[in-house]
Amino acid sequence: MFSESDGYERFMGRWSRRLAPLFVTFAGVTNGDRVLDVGSGTGALSAAAAAVESVRVTGIEPSPAYVRYAQEHGDGRFEVGDALALPFPDDAFDRTLSMLVLNFVPDAAAALQQMIRVTRPGGVVAAAVWDYGDGMQMLRTFWDAAVALDPDAATRDERHMPLCTRGSLAELWRTQGLRDVDEQPLTIDMAFASFDDYWQPFRCGQGPAGVYVSTLSESARHALESKLGADVDLTMRARAWAVRGVVT
Repeated sequence: MFSESDGYERFMGRWSRRLAPLFVTFAGVTNGDRVLDVGSGTGALSAAAAAVESVRVTGIEPSPAYVRYAQEHGDGRFEVGDALALPFPDDAFDRTLSMLVLNFVPDAAAALQQMIRVTRPGGVVAAAVWDYGDGMQMLRTFWDAAVALDPDAATRDERHMPLCTRGSLAELWRTQGLRDVDEQPLTIDMAFASFDDYWQPFRCGQGPAGVYVSTLSESARHALESKLGADVDLTMRARAWAVRGVVT
């Protein structure tokens, strides 16, 4: 049985670690920056930011299990905390980043206000979210198969999540007063070693898709596994929408 953090690493962590360097570059992290990673998870983004010379990274994450994992495996300082109440003073960071998190936060606008508050004037606030509707092929393939077998699964499909479509993040950034807002797609590829390499991480109970699999009867799970086995391409592409803006 996998721990919560190990399950995440098997399921989404490998995607996060490929996306993180692209996002760090997009966010303009540079030598000596003080960087805050909001929703730091198991530390993929923090590790990529810390690879830039003299960058000091702080991660904030609500899951104690993920914080422990990041502390044991990553670079930077990690602590348990809430994106809606960041425990840092005003203007404490040069860049505040959030990767693959804001769509899960109950009040994304309030979280963004907190991110802006802790970033110095002239600093950058940036975020990235998977394009669940069309751009994250691993999940798109899964949900299309699940809904074909169980139409009620459509309500669980991550395509309905907020902020995951083109322009959604940029609109939020502009409404909160950030300037020089820029939104761009970030794309990565993943080659699975086998069908099991694709399928087994769904059984770790992580994310909406993993939770859905955990609710299925044995026969329904086998039916979904069989359908996916016929449908899956072992090389898949993932697109995230990334946004950055400058604090006034």
